[in-house]
Amino acid sequence: MQMLILTFDGPRTEEQVRAAEHASRQRIMPLLDTDPDLAGVVGTVRAVGPDGAQAIVVLARDAAALATLRERVTTSPLLPGEDPALLPGPDRIAELTVADATGACAHLGEVAS
Repeated sequence: MQMLILTFDGPRTEEQVRAAEHASRQRIMPLLDTDPDLAGVVGTVRAVGPDGAQAIVVLARDAAALATLRERVTTSPLLPGEDPALLPGPDRIAELTVADATGACAHLGEVAS
């Protein structure tokens, strides 16, 4: 199993936070729900700090699923009203191999790619 961690440093304005939330819910999550090539993405978490900092964690069955996700997100057209100036790329990106998992997601690592 692979993990992608995207971090967006704060402070970020309320306008930037709203733009990121809109992009996530209206453009990116629908891609995950409808694109059969993204079936290897098994879950995401988006967290926002009090200063607007944001972290997104994506779990995927394999590196190919993460590569496909990155390609889809970076090439998806912006929706009407989305301002690219409010949607800068992440400050850091880490792609890691999951070594251990516990709880409800522990079984995901057992899925063969």
